[in-house]
Amino acid sequence: MKLVIQGKNIEITDAIREYVHQKIEKAVNHFQNMTTEVDVHLSVARNPRINSKQTAEVTIYANGTVIRAQEGSEDLYASIDLVADKIQRQLRKYKEKLQHKKTHDQPKTGIVVEQVPVPDDLIGDRTAELPSDVVRMKYFAMPPMTMEEALEQLQLVDHDFYMFRNAKTGEINVIYERNHGGYGVIQPRNGNGHTHHKNGKTAQQAESTGEKSSTF
Repeated sequence: MKLVIQGKNIEITDAIREYVHQKIEKAVNHFQNMTTEVDVHLSVARNPRINSKQTAEVTIYANGTVIRAQEGSEDLYASIDLVADKIQRQLRKYKEKLQHKKTHDQPKTGIVVEQVPVPDDLIGDRTAELPSDVVRMKYFAMPPMTMEEALEQLQLVDHDFYMFRNAKTGEINVIYERNHGGYGVIQPRNGNGHTHHKNGKTAQQAESTGEKSSTF
């Protein structure tokens, strides 16, 4: 298992590196068979008005799935403890879902499901060109998935939104947590200014017939 530690506004000392290895390796110990890489990002905010100044973020690549957790506090070591516990819960939840899916979704005899490997180099020979106010860019594989699968991914990455390629339409969608509870989905409009409804109608046609749009 590859473990990468990076820092922002902080020097990664031997003591910090050893503590991260100890905590993170313990957290993923029972999940190493499905974990390929673990990225740890430690940062200290320079803004004195930010309460959780010292942040620990862990991103795990497991079987082509990205699992992420982030915690912050006034103490870096406490943040590492918190994020290690959180990522362990996320991994356990992910493994339970895999086992449940395997049990209830066995392929019929004679059917072989081919898994498409995720390339190690996702950006190829492209060069990232960032606007001056963008400080970080990430690249992820974006295999087609259903909205239900996208919702599961949203819950794994510890964000309030998740971008994915809709398996039904081939378009890029964004699923997000609504402020008042539940989830919403952002879909692109086609050339005539209409969005497609799940039964083939546009959103405007669906509204005229009293149907609901495809949001959670």
